[in-house]
Formats: sequence, C-alpha cells, structure tokens
Amino acid sequence: MTIPTMIQPDTSDTYAHRTLALIAQHRLLTTTQIHRMLMPHTPPRKVHKVLGPLRTEGLIAHTVLGARSGLQAHFLTASGAQTVSNWPELRGRQATVIPSPAAASLRAAHTLTGVRAHLAFLTDAQSRGDEYEPLDWVPEVTHRLPDTGGEDRLIADAVLHYTATRPRRLQYRAFVEIDRTTMSSERLARKLITYARFHDYTPHTTGRRGTVADQASSLAWQRCYPRFPRILFILTGAPRATLTNRIADLRRMTADHDLVTRFAAHVPLGAATLDDLEALGPSGPVWTPLAGTTEPRGWTQL
Repeated sequence: MTIPTMIQPDTSDTYAHRTLALIAQHRLLTTTQIHRMLMPHTPPRKVHKVLGPLRTEGLIAHTVLGARSGLQAHFLTASGAQTVSNWPELRGRQATVIPSPAAASLRAAHTLTGVRAHLAFLTDAQSRGDEYEPLDWVPEVTHRLPDTGGEDRLIADAVLHYTATRPRRLQYRAFVEIDRTTMSSERLARKLITYARFHDYTPHTTGRRGTVADQASSLAWQRCYPRFPRILFILTGAPRATLTNRIADLRRMTADHDLVTRFAAHVPLGAATLDDLEALGPSGPVWTPLAGTTEPRGWTQL
C-alpha cells in the first residue's frame, strides 16, 4: 500500500492516510474511536479493512485493553511515525512512538478518556452544523514558563479549535484538562494558577525596557493564539458527589487566589463531568462556571 502525502478523495489510500494521521495526532485510539472519526456512516467492519494492511506493513501496532472485552487500541510504530513526519496536516507536531503494547496499556486510560471528550465535541458539532474536525483536538500542548517562580512549563491535556456557524461564525479555542480523580483536588485546582501565570507571562528580553504597549504585545500566549483560550475541566472516575466537590474546589481556588480571580475576569472557566458531556453534549447546560453564578450552561456561554 502506498500512503500518499496529500489526501485524495474516495480511495483506500485516503482512509489509510487519514487513519495514520488520526493515530499520530491522538497517540492511541481504539478501533471504535477510529471508526467514529473516520467513517461513522459505514459498517464497523470497514475500518478493519483499513487497519489490517497498516498493521501488516508495520506502520501501526495495538494493545488489547481487558482480556474479556478484547478491545484494541492502536498506536504508531517507529516506521509509522517516520511515514507521517512531514505530512502537512501534522505540521508542528512530532508523532509519539509508543515502544510496546505494555507501554500503550499504561497510558491508555488517560489518553482514551481525552478522546471520549473529543468525540463528544465532534458529535455535538456535527448535529449543530458547526466546523470541528477530528484533527481539531490537539493533545498534550506544552508552553514554557521560565522566569515565573513556579513550574517551568504548562502542559495542557488538549487544545481544541472550534468554529460555530450559527447565528454567526465565531471561532473558539479552549485548553482542556482531563481529571480522572487520580490526583488530589488541591493539585487539580492549582492548575488554575499555572494558567493564570501563563496569561500574564512576558518572556524576558535583553535591551532597553519597552513601553507598556510593547510589553503587552509580547505576552507569550499571543505568539500562539489570537485570544487566550478558555479553560475547560472535564471530570470523571469517581461518584458524582466527589466530582461535584472537586468542581467546588476549583471555584474556591478561583475566588480565593488573587491571581486566578483576576485571570477569571478575562478568561471563561468551566467544569463538567464526562458523563454529562456525553449525555447532553458540550453545548448543553453541563458546564459549571468557575466564577460568579453556578448556573450550568453550554461551553460557549461561559
């Protein structure tokens, strides 16, 4: 099979190309997730006809998640990563090579939970006629934060790029944090401080001191985003009462920490459970604002 460097319509190589791009972007995908992103209106067996040759040619490998379920999650081999290295749709992203099925299994829970959230946005966008594609969710985005007296980098679980089409075209971006209740609630809430520091961070430069306008234009985030992305926390992995308490802790951090309070005056912040997101869609009233009212709302109304 020859994998083209540019996608051509309605060919088997098109599906092969798109499948490799999806796995490269998301690092790890189940067969069902690939089917939902790639060819949701076709019989599920069709995706196996795409995955089989890619596996035979050594471009992907898989791990089995759970002996009873037999659920397969697919990842790139070194050869697969080399194949996609210069593809334009992945420009600026270095494909992750997972060294073994065992290593894939260790990272599967967090990675695949993020993909579940992504699919909720994808399904919702399709029902609304909005523009949001499988590659518009970019996992593990890193921004450096030296010279700020805290952690030296911000690592967002994902950044999503979304265009609403009605009643008028509006572009949205969001940093997404996936919380599976594997860290303390305090540690989760402290992520808000890191985001607030990034919002204010101006890299040190040599030379004469600039004007206020010069300094404002050199904020680090403005090199990447026209507007600072909103922050979305998606929680799962515990009973609803526990998740509700963790959302309350996020609101408390927003109210009690001066830096975060100032940050929240400029950037929309919200939290939702993954169950609600999948049941009602991200445009439904599932998001609790982290500042002000607790009335649930859609993510673009935060």
